[in-house]
Amino acid sequence: MKITPLHTDPRFAAEIAGVDTKVPLTPEQVAAIDAAMDQHGMLVFRDQPMDQEQQVAWSRQFGPLTEGFKKVTGKNPRMKDELADISNLGADGKVVSRDNKRIVNNLANQLWHADSSFQKPRAKYSMLSCVHPSSWGGETEYTDLRAAYDALPERTKKAIDGLVAEHWALHSRILLGDDQYTEEQRAAMPPVQWPIVQTHSGSKRKHLYIGVHADKIVGMTVPEGRMILMDLLEHATQPKFIYRHEWRVGDLVIWDNRCTLHRGRHYDLGERRELRRSTTVDTESAQDMAA
Repeated sequence: MKITPLHTDPRFAAEIAGVDTKVPLTPEQVAAIDAAMDQHGMLVFRDQPMDQEQQVAWSRQFGPLTEGFKKVTGKNPRMKDELADISNLGADGKVVSRDNKRIVNNLANQLWHADSSFQKPRAKYSMLSCVHPSSWGGETEYTDLRAAYDALPERTKKAIDGLVAEHWALHSRILLGDDQYTEEQRAAMPPVQWPIVQTHSGSKRKHLYIGVHADKIVGMTVPEGRMILMDLLEHATQPKFIYRHEWRVGDLVIWDNRCTLHRGRHYDLGERRELRRSTTVDTESAQDMAA
């Protein structure tokens, strides 16, 4: 495998070559990709088109998969249960109207977030495969929460040490005005709590764990907690921490949700854009729960 850094900070974001995603990986290759993820936080594989079966098989080599937000929205007839449909297409494969629920999902994905931070166990890797990019826009941006933590003033580091944020699946949707959820849907994914400052198990570097799913800080008034969360998010999403990925057919991008945030960028919602995401469970957080 050949690894080429993609960011001015060589510790963040890299392109990896010499891997065929249609061929099962050896244990040594899985370990090498895990090590590269620990170093860079996200990896880009070019020219790796996959069908749904191939994506699920590839993804399972890195751990058990989670269905995430499908617990609220229900299953999608276009997708295998293990995959999330990151598109503006309906069950018939055609672009949906702007008032369709799928558009809300697209717009919510344009907010800075970590996948499944609103559940326990949380997500570890997300793997996004590009089927059909938009003709303009629609890039995905990633930000490095380890570098962002390193760059905080010491006074801020001390102030946020030990703080715990509450993450809720519907917070981003309600923020966008999508508040028509049943009590059953609201109860499907109750809020969870995570420390704002964590240590990444692979790199042993400290990082922030924030994003749009974090709606309050435990033990603080909602306004004070949200201002702290917004200030941290503004700091963490400065251009110097960001890598922007421009999609091509067959791209596969993997990122570590524990130490990165991401967001999709604006595109013409009336034009087809289709990506598929698989997401692995963070087994370490599952073990913490069992303990």
